[in-house]
Amino acid sequence: MSSIQYKYKPENLTLSEPVKYDASKLKTEEMLINIGPQHPSTHGVLRLEVVTDGEIIRDVVPHMGYLHRCFEKHAQSVPFNQAIPFVDRLDYVAAMNSEHAWAMGIEKMLGIENDIPKRVEYIRVLVAELNRIASHFIAIGTYGLDIGAATPFLWLFRDRETIMRMLEWASGARMLYNYIWIGGLFYDLPVGFEEKCLEFVNYLKPKLVELRQIIIENHIFIKRTANIGVLPLQMAVNYGCSGPVLRGSGLKYDLRRVDAYSVYPEIDFEIPVGKGEMGTVGDCWDRNNVRVQECDESVKIIEQCLEKLTKEHKRDRSFDPQALVPKKIRPKAMEFYCRAENPKGELGFFFKTNGKSDIPERAKVRACSFNNLSILPEIAKGTMIADLVAIVGSIDVVMGEVDR
Repeated sequence: MSSIQYKYKPENLTLSEPVKYDASKLKTEEMLINIGPQHPSTHGVLRLEVVTDGEIIRDVVPHMGYLHRCFEKHAQSVPFNQAIPFVDRLDYVAAMNSEHAWAMGIEKMLGIENDIPKRVEYIRVLVAELNRIASHFIAIGTYGLDIGAATPFLWLFRDRETIMRMLEWASGARMLYNYIWIGGLFYDLPVGFEEKCLEFVNYLKPKLVELRQIIIENHIFIKRTANIGVLPLQMAVNYGCSGPVLRGSGLKYDLRRVDAYSVYPEIDFEIPVGKGEMGTVGDCWDRNNVRVQECDESVKIIEQCLEKLTKEHKRDRSFDPQALVPKKIRPKAMEFYCRAENPKGELGFFFKTNGKSDIPERAKVRACSFNNLSILPEIAKGTMIADLVAIVGSIDVVMGEVDR
């Protein structure tokens, strides 16, 4: 066997001797790293400017402004009813919930909120809760991908696809529905929708048990998320957080109960909160556990809506879901704020009207993802880069309503 010949051989180097360093002369050096805006784990076009000392994060600065949704300018250029397709594009994975908030706000401005037929109200809550489950499935499934679990993502998107097809059956659109109109609905539910929906709910119940077993109760998942990204309750309140991010920190605050809008006061459901079962209250595990529990509660709400729609507020040929839809929407001169519980938190709309036009003088969005994302610099400091991905995923942001 021929030996390897080296052209250069250091004279005083013995490979068996360890290289010695003087620790007192070592200096830490901070680096500036950009994560995003196209990185998949940033959940959209979000750029994170991260200051690191080795693997430890010293500071995080979120930079938004890549989608340029321009919702508020659009809403100030068209009549109230024509803005609903733009509302869909805010939180585009929970469009039904956003439409519900917009329609309820304008109905209150017009003073017709108590005249909406009960069947319309129950249909609105039904489709909104279906969309809530679909939104949470995206949050939980993509979060699994973020931290290395591929199977839950595939399973959740399989079941989410059924919800998307049902909402498409009702509205004619797959994601951006324009289904909940001011004063009513685009159309009544298709014949057979209630039966198919109940069939899906019965199928989904054991799947949610499997979801808890393969993710929430998984030992690796717990080790990866417990005691990571802890958000103290007081900080969550100070930053205006809402939704699962706030409830994960232990506060039982849900606008479906606090404001008691639509027919939610007539429906029995619980409000899950973080309890620190696997780590510290308000950590990444708690936020995801709250979302899984909310899927269980949404199933209960859907079942009760289906019972009301099939027994008390039945389908009737004389029923017109557009009977109260106004031809011209012209509220009195006022400043008005309305809000509703979206899957990600409190979605609010502020309007300023002059009483002469059906186009608002000012339309402003209170985006839940924007407030929730603002806590990132606080809870990410001192963590590792790998944990930053876990923290961002646990917040569940959609950039469509952040860059609005």
